[in-house]
Amino acid sequence: MSGPKVSVLMGIYNNEASVEASIRSIVDQSFRDWEMILINDASTDGSLPLLLKWQDTDSRIKVFSNSSNLGLAASLNKALEESSGSYIARMDGDDVAIATRLKKQVDFLDRNAQYAMVSVGCFLFDDVGRWGTRIGKARPQKRDFLWGSQFLHPGVMMRREALISVDGYRVCKETLRNEDYDLFMRMYAKGHEGYNLEEPLLHYFEERRPKHVKYTFRLNEAKIRIRGFRELGLLRKGWPYVFKPLLVGLIPGRLKRRLQKRFATTKKGDER
Repeated sequence: MSGPKVSVLMGIYNNEASVEASIRSIVDQSFRDWEMILINDASTDGSLPLLLKWQDTDSRIKVFSNSSNLGLAASLNKALEESSGSYIARMDGDDVAIATRLKKQVDFLDRNAQYAMVSVGCFLFDDVGRWGTRIGKARPQKRDFLWGSQFLHPGVMMRREALISVDGYRVCKETLRNEDYDLFMRMYAKGHEGYNLEEPLLHYFEERRPKHVKYTFRLNEAKIRIRGFRELGLLRKGWPYVFKPLLVGLIPGRLKRRLQKRFATTKKGDER
């Protein structure tokens, strides 16, 4: 029995205020051959009733719940097991996809067998409104991962066989908040390359004022970098970049905001 072309995977934890807009943006896609696997990661707000309402409304939407909070990586692996699409798309519960997103990604992967995944550009927004645009490098190479993750995680679409070939997401304390960076480096180490469409096809929620990140997460990212750079054959030249998250954690908040604004480019004609 053949499944849908695309499986959209979403882990939800306390997204009551935003998850309906996220789900609706997939339901309203111009591409129709999809299923959506929603994993409620033991939310303590009113997220679950909203998810169940959508499941009752659209037979393509399937809801599963974790009995305890397992984190995003474990939730996405569970969603992958429950899915059947040949292409695996990601989505977060506080982002909104533009209506042509899935179609353009499917068309790209159908035409370009050499790529295992394709991500998209995004409009950055917060509680006030849109404040920037982010476009990734079109054809990231291994060396580009020295700086950081090269793909927008909630905007990515991957070939199922490529994701399974690396055993999905790695679940451990080091990958908390870094599951995408870890995954993409492992995929590149296996020879699976990706592409970034130079078009914003997702409204991506990100505070324009960076939140404080516990230094433990900075240390974990450094460990992710060591492992990833080693697998990519880049550890010798990558050692200076291993310390990047540790140094970033020491930068005052005001300077971080200035740097974030500098790297969040806005194309001509975009609203701020």
